[in-house]
Amino acid sequence: MNTAVFPNFQKKNALKCAREVCDILNNSGINVFIDEKYKNEFADKAFVKFGRFSEFVVSAEIIIAIGGDGTILKCAKQIVEYGSNSCLMGINTGRLGFMAALEYGQLNLLENLISKNYSVVERMMIEAEIFDGSGRIITALNDVTISGMYSKICDFEVFSNNSRIGKYRADGVVFGTPTGSTAYSLSAGGPIIDPEMECIEMALICPHSLFARPMVISAEKKITFVPSNDMNTDVFVCVDGNDPVKLQKGVKVEIRRSEHKVKLIDMTGDLFYNALNSKLMQPIK
Repeated sequence: MNTAVFPNFQKKNALKCAREVCDILNNSGINVFIDEKYKNEFADKAFVKFGRFSEFVVSAEIIIAIGGDGTILKCAKQIVEYGSNSCLMGINTGRLGFMAALEYGQLNLLENLISKNYSVVERMMIEAEIFDGSGRIITALNDVTISGMYSKICDFEVFSNNSRIGKYRADGVVFGTPTGSTAYSLSAGGPIIDPEMECIEMALICPHSLFARPMVISAEKKITFVPSNDMNTDVFVCVDGNDPVKLQKGVKVEIRRSEHKVKLIDMTGDLFYNALNSKLMQPIK
């Protein structure tokens, strides 16, 4: 079995955790691949194979992301970009790690990879097409956020297929997947959605209205964000927390279900509800 380890050393204990993970995998007879840019950190481990992560992400059966949710999202993005069929497993060394299969103190469970004593859950993704002539399509596991700079209020309309959902004044809007319902969308007042559902959630960011409420829309619908023609605020599209893309004036954005799905490894058999009860129902320390 081939595994590619993707650590985020900006997270506390990520390096120590990654080194322990490599040892456990090697002792279990699992091949370990790591990007060559981390060669210095693992130079003493002769069994580690170095190269470009873009190659490993295609050939490895399992990608292990070590860090927080952002690290997992980054790996998911590369799995899609390179057309990989790899399963993704997160080990949390960050704060929340809502999508992580394991915490740092549970590394002994990595031995289950050999016996295949784990389950794989598929998570739907969405994509945003920006109609500026570039043909740009960006895929998200969590959410697509469209908002003004420095919290300047935006005027826009949202359509489901050809039917207008509403005309809004708000700081912006979050279009989320069920996986992303526990991320930015939750903070914006959106509902928690079971990740086995297939739908698109819409949560307005600080709407200038007493009656605006989050909506859950069928995954079969195409949702279109249309900015007001006379809006002077700069508007940006941000996908899964990556660098924002500035929209040209009057350019619309279409949100729809992606043909891609991400396969997450679940070591406990109840990844979502365990995380919900242990991480979101209690204060984050």
